Amino acid sequence: MPPADIVDDAWSDSDDEFEADVETAVDLGIPDGPVDDPASLLDPTVSRIGGHPTFLSAPHPPTAHATCKNCSQPMELLVQIWCPLEDSPNDRALFVWGCANGSCQRKEGSIRAWRELRFNKKYAEKLERKLARRKQKELEEAKAAAAEAAKKTQPKSNPFALGATAGPNPFGLGSQIFSGASEPAPEPTQTDPAERDGSPDDEHTSEGESGTEDEDDSLVAGMQSASLEDSPWTAAPAYPPLYLSTVAEYLPPPPKVKVPAGATVDPDDKNASKGKDSGGWDFEGYENSLDVDHAFERFSRRVSYEGEQCLRYEHGGTPLPYASDKVFDKLFPVPPAPPTPVTKAEFMVTPPRKRTFTLDSLPRCPHCQSRRVFECQLMPNLINVLKAPGQEQKKMTDEERRAEVLRTLRGQGASGRRGMEWGTCMVFCCEKDCSGKEDGSTWREELVLVQWEE
Repeated sequence: MPPADIVDDAWSDSDDEFEADVETAVDLGIPDGPVDDPASLLDPTVSRIGGHPTFLSAPHPPTAHATCKNCSQPMELLVQIWCPLEDSPNDRALFVWGCANGSCQRKEGSIRAWRELRFNKKYAEKLERKLARRKQKELEEAKAAAAEAAKKTQPKSNPFALGATAGPNPFGLGSQIFSGASEPAPEPTQTDPAERDGSPDDEHTSEGESGTEDEDDSLVAGMQSASLEDSPWTAAPAYPPLYLSTVAEYLPPPPKVKVPAGATVDPDDKNASKGKDSGGWDFEGYENSLDVDHAFERFSRRVSYEGEQCLRYEHGGTPLPYASDKVFDKLFPVPPAPPTPVTKAEFMVTPPRKRTFTLDSLPRCPHCQSRRVFECQLMPNLINVLKAPGQEQKKMTDEERRAEVLRTLRGQGASGRRGMEWGTCMVFCCEKDCSGKEDGSTWREELVLVQWEE
């Protein structure tokens, strides 16, 4: 037994200095300067903030798809995201429009999102070859596993049994010294010539290079046909275009806390940073409390690690709710209360109930009836970044400022006010990424849930 004055600490304060930030599964969209290159403006693979949309193929969708459902006026493009899925043969882009009219704020239909698909024949052929190689590899692994299992289950031969195959004679050295007959060496396993000529990685690399060139040519042809010249979209209102760069989200590592023996830990959200493969905060819960808005606290803390983020992207992940409102209750419903004991209920200690993310309350895709999954959400900094030309905030006198405050308090002047008032906009897309045509383009509206600024 160690002396009482010896403390068995497995860590020290200096260990925290060497802890690296933890990468999450979320990609962050950061503004990266104005888009001045005309080629980039016509390139649908360039994600952007503001500007005019660049479609994957022609003919273009009607401009009515970007009108506000409340005022019926054309809306500005907020973001365009190039987001193809890895195992899909389709080129893919996501468009989000928003209305900035004051009278349309806090109303459904003032933020709309559309998903465009374009079949990529070259990439589809590449996926077929990749799938064939994967199946061949799985088949070979299954055969090898079956052969190994059969070898283990094969009964051992009895060297004293009649007719048994004699093993090597340890005393028969003559045949070894004078090159007598020995057991034939096992035949090498036959390998497919194509696989032997090049490893799957080499083949994948060569195909990837050629496939990339073909995809670029295909996209260039598509961009030429999808040019906005002589298109009604050029007359639509637009913010100045900015590049939208993607960076990984990093969170500080959880602090090391000494836990008494026999105690359990319920990690707080600020300490439960997840790795890339863990899927974010899927398994964490929100405390069901009426005193503190835990959702807003977590939102503010998470965003503070990268204040410039305008977009959070995690296809199939978990959204980051802005506040405890109806949208929050829909995505993170209140769990059922535990059963009350028959006796001594006043002495029962009930742990706080945790809310967890669910998609059960969301409407399904109207085209294929698949459920919708979270894909991305717009962040408040996007409102600060977007500036309409000619509408920069001008300096106001004290009298004008007082008059504006009075109009706001009385609910007047909302129709003439410009500016978006949401806290976050969450976009949910079809889980199967359904398309209407197997070899053509698809244009479909997706679900947007908006949490408004209080």
